[in-house]
Amino acid sequence: MRDFHLPGRSPAYATHGMAATSMPAATLTALDVLRRGGNALDAAIAAVAVLCVIEPQSTGIGGDCFCLYAPAAKPGEVIALNGSGRAPAAATIDFYERNGIPALENDSAHSVTVPGAVSAWETLLVAHGTWGLDELLQPAIGFAEAGWPVHPRVAFDWVRTEGKLRANGALAFLPDGNAPEAGDVFVQPALAETLRSIARHGAKAFYEGPVAADMVATLRRHGGLHTEADFAAGRTAAEFVTPLHASWRDYEIWQCPPNGSGLIALMMMGLLGGLPTAPDGPLGAIRLHRHAEAARLGYRDRDAFLADPAQADVPVEHLLSPAYLDGLRALISDERALRSLPTAGAAALPAHHDTAYLCVVDRDGNACSLINSLFQSFGSGILAEGCGVMLQNRGFGFVLERGHPNCIAPNKRPMHTIMPGLLTRDGQTVMPYGVMGGHFQPMGHSLFLTNHLEYGLDIQESLDLPRLFPSGGTLQIERGIPADVVARLTALGHSTEVVDRPHGGGQAIWIDRARGCLIGGSDPRKDGMALGY
Repeated sequence: MRDFHLPGRSPAYATHGMAATSMPAATLTALDVLRRGGNALDAAIAAVAVLCVIEPQSTGIGGDCFCLYAPAAKPGEVIALNGSGRAPAAATIDFYERNGIPALENDSAHSVTVPGAVSAWETLLVAHGTWGLDELLQPAIGFAEAGWPVHPRVAFDWVRTEGKLRANGALAFLPDGNAPEAGDVFVQPALAETLRSIARHGAKAFYEGPVAADMVATLRRHGGLHTEADFAAGRTAAEFVTPLHASWRDYEIWQCPPNGSGLIALMMMGLLGGLPTAPDGPLGAIRLHRHAEAARLGYRDRDAFLADPAQADVPVEHLLSPAYLDGLRALISDERALRSLPTAGAAALPAHHDTAYLCVVDRDGNACSLINSLFQSFGSGILAEGCGVMLQNRGFGFVLERGHPNCIAPNKRPMHTIMPGLLTRDGQTVMPYGVMGGHFQPMGHSLFLTNHLEYGLDIQESLDLPRLFPSGGTLQIERGIPADVVARLTALGHSTEVVDRPHGGGQAIWIDRARGCLIGGSDPRKDGMALGY
């Protein structure tokens, strides 16, 4: 239990339904759908559409979507959907080599893959929803048309992206020439009309016709290779896939398979699960050191192997095998940090920090874990003005290295960071959860899960606890980690750096079946909340 003398908040408790998102208005939207009889998936789609309007630096309809859904009517079943988009048909490595392009840039049209989110929403609703896009998009349309006040974390991120938006001419997102401040009402009439068209005609209105033509024309003006045929094919890009899962103590942890990064979270949990609980507690140097070392090893393999399994061989079974994890675990020492890692592949991909995650549980026990993202803040920064769609930069996850599993190729999906999580026990869903934050996500999942399951922190405390992340040769430390712990990490051989931006954000809902209640938490690093009824 938290110390009520200190700042913080308690978990949210409810009995009938609960939603946890990164913005209060999105949480309330989900609850409105639940109270009117919609199921968890209906509520999640309505909420994420609202986030695409009022948290525009993190997510949008020009982005991608992954989902795990656990239907109450089929205990033990977990459904996974991959809604990530593909590179244009003309995106060959030959093109980039011939034109002297050695690497993708985060603000280039070449970093834009065909958005998969709208395809994902429609695919999910047709299979498992009870409402349609016509009804579920109405709240988002209202927020886009009437506007909504910019929240503090949104403003914090927005001002840091002014240069990219200005360079790409996305001036509609720089009212009066600058990023809006907290409390400024931001209106998006063009996006409202696009959402209205999708509500009337479904995903086809996004991937074909005037909206698609506007996006393609915009990308071509910026040097992109995209065609209207690429976008038309994107309408059916979202697909149901077989989820990955791994045992951890009495639980099963579920993740989406590659090209998503859930595999790395399972590897990290496997590495850490074979170690005894650290003697110095959840904020102790040994505990944090072990997590950092496990992340360094896991991310090394991610950069070497993670790719689109339709076009590359991703050795999932080998990477999760007990023998392989035992070998990696033997490299972790409580006495010192690894000075170097055995080579496994390419250098680490560039960092980013944006994405929107949410989870919903309804009165019947259906549970939805969903994540929607533009990748970096405001994605590519390329705005299709006519339709109001900000375009992602998911293609920045590719490498331009001939022969690498994750090398860009026609109609290929890039290595993807977004990864909703789900926890089951004895065949019953116990928790949809997620920790956003780009490349941080596997690290965030492992920290959150062990905070709660190993160290006994409640849902909210497990999200609140200060974080760290090994990236770019340094151990990036949030300011909340005590100075003596940082000194001990440095003594172990880590190069430490206190960072300005916090690591990610997250939400979770625990289903307490024995007591008949739902317990939710929402990360203080974002503007959101967990709320139930």
